[in-house]
Formats: sequence, C-alpha cells, structure tokens
Amino acid sequence: MTGLPRRSLILGLSALPFAGVSRAAEGAILLRDLYNKDLSFSALAEANKGQRITVDGFMAPPLRADSNFFVLTRRPMATCPFCSSAADWPTDIVAIYTKRLVKVIAFNIPIAVTGLLELGTYKDPEFGFVSRVRLADASYERK
Repeated sequence: MTGLPRRSLILGLSALPFAGVSRAAEGAILLRDLYNKDLSFSALAEANKGQRITVDGFMAPPLRADSNFFVLTRRPMATCPFCSSAADWPTDIVAIYTKRLVKVIAFNIPIAVTGLLELGTYKDPEFGFVSRVRLADASYERK
C-alpha cells in the first residue's frame, strides 16, 4: 500500500474540527481552567478579565423563571443553588447575568455561555448569591 499508514491517517483525522460544532463552542474555556487547585484565579482567568469569553457547562435550575440570573456548573445539578447546602455545591461554578430574561434549559442539557468575565467576590443584591466568577451581559445556547 502506498498511502498513509493507518495510524497516521487516524491521528490526522482526529485533529480535524467537527463540522457540527457551534460558533459559541469554538475556543470555549473550561470551568476548571478558571481556577487553580487552591481555588485562586488562574492565569487564564486573570488574562481574560473584562474580556468576552465562552464557557461550556450546565444551567442549574434557577430560583425563578423571570430573572436574568442563573448558575453555570461543570456537571449537571438537579437542585437550585438556594435549595441545597453549600456543601453540595462544587466550587468551580460561574454566576451568569444575561442580557434578557432566562429561558430555562433542562439541567442536563449542555450549553455554551458567552459574556464579559468578571472576577472577585460579589454578592447579588436581589438573591444574596455570592460569586467569585461571573459572566455579565451574557447570552447562551444549547450545544
């Protein structure tokens, strides 16, 4: 056989981008990449502070449907952030403040959220939710 060896062909094809990936998912930052192991902000987070970024995750069930706020989690969470103890919540979450009222998406459907990255402790005046990382002026879509 005079073509590429099978292993080279397979490795080469695996590097090609998938045709069905949405534009919002291109260059998405993983939630875990925003934090260091000691839960301080990563160099990536600091470098993108104030910039529009895309983060993939899952919409936690919001407290109310008529809000422009929800929590993005790394893995699906069936309970809202206000209905469970803090011990049940992962530390690598992102508070999302959307441009429009949130249209709830089932907790187990992956989404891509794009917004302005804000870092630092902030207590939401309406909900009392304390966040360290937020995406403001955000929009989201199913993946």
